[in-house]
Amino acid sequence: MATTNEGLTYKGRPLMRKDNLIYYGSMADSHIVLLQVLESREEKGVQLATRVSVQLQLTDPELKSRDRIVKKTEKDGLYTALDVGCVWLERALAK
Repeated sequence: MATTNEGLTYKGRPLMRKDNLIYYGSMADSHIVLLQVLESREEKGVQLATRVSVQLQLTDPELKSRDRIVKKTEKDGLYTALDVGCVWLERALAK
């Protein structure tokens, strides 16, 4: 019996976390979403994101990091930010 470790996904796309940065999407696609937790609070021993920056970025390694940003916004809460990022990513990849 073989097991695979696919990692965390949301709506069929991979999620990768490094400290306060969360990458949503695949680097093999033309776009990804970068979520950055700017503020958080502790509730019952768990850190909850209260302010999150959302950026839709191109994955082209030839571009400078500031030129990769297509759209950006800030949202209250991780779920709202991830939901906006998911919509942006779906629309960008559909083009």
